[in-house]
Amino acid sequence: MTYVVTDNCIRCKFTDCVEVCPADCFHEGPNFMVIDPTECIDCSLCEPECPAQAIFSLDNLPGHLSHFIELNAELAKIWPIITEKQEPLPDAEPWNGQEGKLQYLER
Repeated sequence: MTYVVTDNCIRCKFTDCVEVCPADCFHEGPNFMVIDPTECIDCSLCEPECPAQAIFSLDNLPGHLSHFIELNAELAKIWPIITEKQEPLPDAEPWNGQEGKLQYLER
């Protein structure tokens, strides 16, 4: 099992989860972060730290978000690792909780 970052992270990019990850498996894009499934050790520390509730274990991933499994794996191969907490995006709060943000993903 691994953990997956889903669409509520898009345009928010809170990084509280990064600080607690012992495996350094988060990768950062312009307005989204992903978890490298090959590096994730399933420690579950990141999920409760996410203020946007955008991280799910594979066991608890809602079916309509299953396409994020492949997206996390794909983008983790090309985006750099992030290991330190940063400020969220300037307009993170208004975007937090909005649905259907995949169209805003910047690669």
